[in-house]
Amino acid sequence: MTSIAAAQNIEFASRDRISSLQLERLQWSLLYSYNNVPHYRKAFDDAGVHPRDLLDLSDLSKFPFTAKADLRANYPFGMFAVPQDQVSRIHASSGTTGRPAVVGYTTGDLNNWADLVARSLTAAGVKPSDKVHIAYGYGLFTGGLGAHYGAERLGCTVIPMSGGMTERQIQLIEDFEPDAIMVTPSYMLTIVDAMIAKGIDPAKTSLRTGVFGAEPWTEEMRTELEKQLNMDAVDIYGLSEVMGPGVAMECVETKDGLHVWEDHFYPEIIDPVTGEVLPDGEEGELVFTSLTKEAMPIIRYCTRDLTRLLPGTARSMRRMQKVTGRTDDMIILRGVNLFPTQIEELILTVPALAPQFQCILDRPGRTDELTVRVESRLDASATDRSGATAELQKLVKNRIGVTVAVDVVEPGALERSIGKAKRLIDNRAIGRSVGQGGGRRVGHVP
Repeated sequence: MTSIAAAQNIEFASRDRISSLQLERLQWSLLYSYNNVPHYRKAFDDAGVHPRDLLDLSDLSKFPFTAKADLRANYPFGMFAVPQDQVSRIHASSGTTGRPAVVGYTTGDLNNWADLVARSLTAAGVKPSDKVHIAYGYGLFTGGLGAHYGAERLGCTVIPMSGGMTERQIQLIEDFEPDAIMVTPSYMLTIVDAMIAKGIDPAKTSLRTGVFGAEPWTEEMRTELEKQLNMDAVDIYGLSEVMGPGVAMECVETKDGLHVWEDHFYPEIIDPVTGEVLPDGEEGELVFTSLTKEAMPIIRYCTRDLTRLLPGTARSMRRMQKVTGRTDDMIILRGVNLFPTQIEELILTVPALAPQFQCILDRPGRTDELTVRVESRLDASATDRSGATAELQKLVKNRIGVTVAVDVVEPGALERSIGKAKRLIDNRAIGRSVGQGGGRRVGHVP
C-alpha cells in the first residue's frame, strides 16, 4: 500500500482505531523527547511527571506546556532530538519580535510532511494531473517549500512562483493556466485588485481551487474570494513550530472547518488563562503535541490560535473551527475584547467597502482609540462612502459593543501585502508598530 493510500485509509478509520494509534504514538513521542531533548527531560522532571505516567490520552494534561519562549531560549538547535548529521533541513520563523524559532527535519520528517500536504490537497479537491501555482514565500518560511513538496508528492505539476512580483504572478496565471493556487488570502486579494486594474476578469482565469492559509480569514472572506474568482476557497492550517502547512485541512465537499490530521498531531483546547483542558466544542487556545516528529518533537505547544474542536464530518478525524484570532492579536478597547477578524466580517457586509483594511490603535489621551481604515470599492460613489462610514461604525457598536472611528479611503490607498496582511497597527507606544499576531497579550499560563 502506498503512503498516500495508507493515509486515506486512516482518514476514514473508526475513532477507536484513531485513538489507539494516538496513544501508541504519544507514548513513543513523550519517551523519545524525554530521552533526547534536555529541555523536555528537565521540564518533565520539574513537573514531577515521566512518560510512563501516560496510560490514557487524558493523562497528557499532566505534562508541561511548551511556549515559543522555550524555543527561543534554546536557540538555535537546543530543541533538536537528533545529531546534526541527521538533520536534512532547517526552517525558522521570521524572528521579528526576537530570536526566530528554529525547526529541524529528518528525511523521515520531510517525507511525512510531503505526505500530509498531499493528503491536504486531495481533501481540497486538487488532483494529481493539476497544475498548482505556489505563491507562498520560499526560504526559511515553511509555506513555499512545504506546499511545493506536497504538491509534487501528489503528482501535480508545480509552478514555484513564490511571493511578490504581482505582475509576474498574473502573467503566469494567464499563460500557464494553473488549476489551483496556494497563497495567503490577503495576497490573493492583492492579485485580484491588480487583475481588475489591468482589465482582466479574475472569474475567468483557469483557477478552480484556492488553498489559502498562513493567516486567519473569515467565512465572509471565503464568499468574497469565491465570488471574485469563481473558485472553491478552502483553508489550510499549519505553523512552523509544529511542522508547517498541512497540520489540518478543510475538505472541499463540506467547507465546515479543518480536519486535524490526528494520526500525526494530537490537538487540545485549553483555557488561555488557567491552562485547563477544555472539552470539545468550547473555544480556547489550540495546543499541539507531535506524534511522529523525529528531528524536533514538540510537546503541548501553545499556538496562541483561538478555535474549538468539533466532531469529524467529511473525515473521521476531528475538525478545528476556522481560527477566529490569536490570544496575542486581541485588542482590548475600553474593556471590550475584539479581533481584526471580527472587523473583517463586518466590513464584508457593507457593499461599498473592499476587504482591504487596517485597525489602528492610538492613545491620544488617557484612553485607547481605534480607527478602522478601509478601502472603498472601485464603483463606490462619494455618497456610498459616506454612508458606508456610518454603517460600519453602527455595526461595530451594535455587534461588538464599542465605538470606533472609521476612515474610508480610496481604492489602492493601503499598502498591499505579498504575504501575511498587516491588519493591526499599534501606535500606543512611540516607535511601536506591530503586524498581525503582535498585539496586546493577556494572561497566559505557559
